[in-house]
Amino acid sequence: MTVSTAPRKSTVRDMTEGSIVKQVILFALPLMLGNVFQMLYNTVDSIVVGNFVGTQALAAVGSTTMIVNMMVFFFNGFSTGAGVVISNYFGARDMKQLHKAIETTMAATFVLSLLFTVAGVAAVKPMLRFMATPEDVFDQATVYLQIYIGGISGLLVYNMGSGILRAVGDTMRPLYFLILTSVVNIMLDLVFVLGLHSGIEGVAWATILSQFLSAFLTLMLLTRSEDIYRLTWHDLRIDRGILGSIFAVGLPAGIQSVITAFSNVFVQSYVNSFGSSCMAGWSCYNKLDQFVMLPMQSMANAATTFVSQNIGAGKEQRADKGTVITVGMSVGVTAVIVALLCLFAAPAVGLFSPDLSVIEYGVLFIRANCFFLLFNCVNHVLAGALRGRGDSRGPMVIMLLAFVGIRQLYLFVVTRFIANTPFLVGFGYPVGWTTCCIIEVTYFFLCWRKPARK
Repeated sequence: MTVSTAPRKSTVRDMTEGSIVKQVILFALPLMLGNVFQMLYNTVDSIVVGNFVGTQALAAVGSTTMIVNMMVFFFNGFSTGAGVVISNYFGARDMKQLHKAIETTMAATFVLSLLFTVAGVAAVKPMLRFMATPEDVFDQATVYLQIYIGGISGLLVYNMGSGILRAVGDTMRPLYFLILTSVVNIMLDLVFVLGLHSGIEGVAWATILSQFLSAFLTLMLLTRSEDIYRLTWHDLRIDRGILGSIFAVGLPAGIQSVITAFSNVFVQSYVNSFGSSCMAGWSCYNKLDQFVMLPMQSMANAATTFVSQNIGAGKEQRADKGTVITVGMSVGVTAVIVALLCLFAAPAVGLFSPDLSVIEYGVLFIRANCFFLLFNCVNHVLAGALRGRGDSRGPMVIMLLAFVGIRQLYLFVVTRFIANTPFLVGFGYPVGWTTCCIIEVTYFFLCWRKPARK
């Protein structure tokens, strides 16, 4: 195989030189826009279902979010580990190991995608029962989730392929693919629901077909590229040493994300006890909340790649400075967004459903929780920076303690000894975010001058 051994300015981004603010913005902005379009998959599903199928169907789609997230978040942890390893080799200019890391990453992706699909489809009904899903939405949730998980490999392959591109600083081409496939998803939603009257099944099919298209386009790009990240099929094999390095970072991140998502299944079960209107309102809140979190998640990914490349290049002080700058940028952008969301909460929820009771619940959850997302900016960016340094266990322990332990303890106490109300249940999120922020800031500054782990 012959590939370029020098980064091409048009496709990769060397974050070890130049203005830190500029590098972070140029990396994070396309990634954030890409995440917006990726979020449109499920958001458009919810808008179409809520307006053209009904409140029960909207509640059904919303009740599946946490289950899907458990699978996707674990896989994203693996993607994080792969990105750190690839970024380190890129920063160190070790192109031989970089190539091995890319082939190992994609080979493992195909194996894990198959396992996730089989296990996920089998677990659909038990998980919905575990969440105490009401009978009036159970059948629709089952159908939607079985179709969605049956085609989830498209999403997983795209996420890993785009993760490889992000590790070398290329966030533009994945953005183009997401714009295209998001438009395709919207068109298919309307065709299946309005044209073919296929209801919630059609929405699920529209989503997975669009995700397979994004996976195909990403694989074609990786395969046909002549740059340093080229995927060569005859070299596709798993290097045990590299896979071990990927799992050393990715497994703690994946475990933390899965357990956190599983903990949120308990939150969903508390919400389910208030009926389908509250479930639908909670679903609307979660969709909007995910959009608000996009800047911080993009900044966190930027921090991971920035820190990892600079650690690989031996520039630890630049890595530390970039972390502080990225936290400040994340907080500033999110503050503006949450202020606007709080002001226009009712119209935002109204996009998903015309039902006044659904809008009332959605506004309640938004205004109770949204400003506490500023604490979560700090959580995500610091965790991303620590993972970029190879420290994945610290963020895992801290987030599990706050997002699972403290949050579940809070929910148990308030619902049994104070009052079981939608407001107090929804406020479990801010309790976890705030606790996590306090602990993680303390931990980060205690480790501020620690040398990067090898």
